[in-house]
Amino acid sequence: MLNNLFIEIDQHYDEMVNMRRYLHQYPELSFYEYKTAAFIAEHYQRLEIPYQANVGGNGVVATLTGGKPGKTIALRADFDGLPIQDEKKVEYRSKSQGVMHACGHDGHTTTLLTIAKIFKQYKEVIPGKIVFIHQHAEEVAPGGAKPMIDTGILDEVELVFGTHLWTNTPYGVVQTAPGNFMAAADKFTIKINGTGGHGGIPHQTKDPIVIGSQLIANLQQIISRKLDPLATAVLSIGTFHAGNAYNVIPDSAIIEGTVRTFDLKLQRFIISEMERIIKGTCHSYDASYHFDYQKGYPPVVNHKEQAAWIIEAAQQVSEVKKAEMVEPSMTGEDFAYYLERKPGAFFFTGAQIEDGFIPHHHPRFDFDERAMKIAAKTLISAVYRANQ
Repeated sequence: MLNNLFIEIDQHYDEMVNMRRYLHQYPELSFYEYKTAAFIAEHYQRLEIPYQANVGGNGVVATLTGGKPGKTIALRADFDGLPIQDEKKVEYRSKSQGVMHACGHDGHTTTLLTIAKIFKQYKEVIPGKIVFIHQHAEEVAPGGAKPMIDTGILDEVELVFGTHLWTNTPYGVVQTAPGNFMAAADKFTIKINGTGGHGGIPHQTKDPIVIGSQLIANLQQIISRKLDPLATAVLSIGTFHAGNAYNVIPDSAIIEGTVRTFDLKLQRFIISEMERIIKGTCHSYDASYHFDYQKGYPPVVNHKEQAAWIIEAAQQVSEVKKAEMVEPSMTGEDFAYYLERKPGAFFFTGAQIEDGFIPHHHPRFDFDERAMKIAAKTLISAVYRANQ
């Protein structure tokens, strides 16, 4: 039976490419994915698979009851885009100014919709129930996963699986990990309130640029000098904004960054150390500050048994050259919330294009579309492995 389903995926590949490229041309930002949600809902309506729209926001959830006994298993795909101008020179480049699918969510959506279509065709021999979760707003915390889960979509679910088309990984490689797989992803903002003035008379100012520069150097010492070298954490500064004239010292500066951890105790320690260092640095320059720390998604923690199932499932797919357990990634994902509620696993499907690596969230991001077939087949195989 599994081979028949795999053949169907192969036969639907051209349709998958067309669907993915259509979605790629019409991306929508997190929490504003109204047309994409309608596209997904119309797909299930045509298939005559029962579905709910507007779940926890713009989410769509469909449920297919198979003809064979088995578990209730959820498969999840996200469908929001990013505020990035698409710079690719391809026919399917985004038509939405300043918005693009720069992370593969169009491919995730296509993969899940195709699985649903094929499972409907083979409904009588599909085991258990399949819950297709199409989630909005993965890219922007607080994200779409939690409000969707809060509506009760996982109440009857026994297992949950999901994948991310991953351009860091070569095509033909499937990766996961038992336990920690992706990090908690937090954001912080520090506003330094100094006293501006003439660039030629700096002694009459409290220069927030100098203070901010010193603060950035001090904050880096949390990771390098306060943590056990074997502990895993990242503290990165992403923006530093101050002033608008070359000869004027501004009144304030704003610093933004991210902290990534797997251990919530370690997360609390870093927050405490940041508070102490920010306060000490600013006070030493007689400046005030405002520190805003926003906890994002928790870490993605795979359940060990289900992570092993993903490896076994991927090994059934002929296009998979390697299925491997890997070290955790410091990227974040709100799939974490599903795994807090139910057993399951998240995995990377290698999607690196042949002529070079384009990172996620890049204006020229693209992926090897053949990876959608591997993603679909691995998820289908995981459903069957879970029902053994």
